[in-house]
Amino acid sequence: MDRREAIRRTAYLMGGAVSAPTLIGILKGCTSKPSLTWKPVFFTEDQAYVVSQIAEIYIPKTDTPGAQETGVPAFIEEMVSTIYADDVKTRFMEGLDAFMKKIEEETGDSFADLEPEQQIQQVRNAHDQALADEKSSGVHPYPRPFITLTKELTLLGFFTSEPGATQVLQYEPVPGAYFGCKPLSEVGGKTWATS
Repeated sequence: MDRREAIRRTAYLMGGAVSAPTLIGILKGCTSKPSLTWKPVFFTEDQAYVVSQIAEIYIPKTDTPGAQETGVPAFIEEMVSTIYADDVKTRFMEGLDAFMKKIEEETGDSFADLEPEQQIQQVRNAHDQALADEKSSGVHPYPRPFITLTKELTLLGFFTSEPGATQVLQYEPVPGAYFGCKPLSEVGGKTWATS
């Protein structure tokens, strides 16, 4: 896959610009690692569970694999632990811990102990709050808040994985002739994974 095109498509899906550390990670070649036996190295077990669940909430398993099945949680951990600068890494981890602590204070339970619907609602609330804060300030925060950065990394990891690129997007490993200005419905109905 052309990395610049992957970045452009991810930015399009996100509705805005992709953060600089994420661009660096893609250009350096980080890809999601499909693995059902992922063991966290940088995150604690509790942090890894929260990140995994948030990723799966953003991209759940349907007729295509979800975020967990495509290795997105391990991708997120690798990006945070090895690609991001120390200040961004620290801010991400502080945001993750604050998210977990807020849930325990509000519900009396850890994120892991909540019902799936409650987990979804907590992620939605945090996401909506981050977007509202961004809208009220009028600028994109840098580094992005934990919840929106996790969303960005989830989308990036999923759509650069083999299932994301081949089962959700159109994929042609050896592109053929170029036909410009054709309606998407005439060329398969999906956005292209590569060009």
